[in-house]
Amino acid sequence: MKISLAGQTVLVTGGSRGIGAAMVRALGAAGATVAVHYRSQEAAAQQLAAEAGPDSAAFQADLADPQACAALARAVLERYGRIDGLVNNAGIALPAADADPLDAWLGAWHTTLNVNLIAPALLCRELIPQMIRQGGGRIVQVASRAAFRGDTPDYMAYAASKGGMVALHRSIARGYGRQGIKSFLLAPGFTRTEMAQQFIDTYGEALAVQDLALGRLTEAEDIAPAAVFFLSGLLDHATGATLDLNAGSYVH
Repeated sequence: MKISLAGQTVLVTGGSRGIGAAMVRALGAAGATVAVHYRSQEAAAQQLAAEAGPDSAAFQADLADPQACAALARAVLERYGRIDGLVNNAGIALPAADADPLDAWLGAWHTTLNVNLIAPALLCRELIPQMIRQGGGRIVQVASRAAFRGDTPDYMAYAASKGGMVALHRSIARGYGRQGIKSFLLAPGFTRTEMAQQFIDTYGEALAVQDLALGRLTEAEDIAPAAVFFLSGLLDHATGATLDLNAGSYVH
């Protein structure tokens, strides 16, 4: 079955690399017009937008800045006049050890929460009203297995931010369903991305793979089709649901 997203406009945050880039390519191939958000990788975002289709475009914003989040939503709506799908994919993982100075520890927590939780919430706040005016829309939140099984002590901020995203997603699904808003959550495990490459370089790929039920590391392209499927409308009665994509490393 070939899925068509023709006529849909979708914003993908963190769309210039990793899972986001794979999603941009998959959405473009399905016919969607993609607003490709990036923070610093302008050339990559522009190239991906060109690949996604003639009406797709790149949009810059630092998601650690709440005002920039609101401006991003306004810029997308100003260009396209509508928004059918939002993929809150952008995320960071900053270490914050208990032994760190308090200011450094707090800084890592604040930045992580701003990017991973406050920014998605703000974008939902800004874009849901437009979706309702159009008659509905779909939101895909990209969390992590860490939201459910936790993470190491140094990365508790990351796990907590993704756990908050789970609650955000479920609240949107329950609170806005009768107004046509559907919300879905993807929970990837360890995935080969630029963000994960430092771990792979330091400890080796075998260490990551040994935790998996499958025999190979998850690739960004293994995650992207799920976003296309959720945004297609074929799974609307799964609103509020979580799809685990962790190669069997965590089962619940």
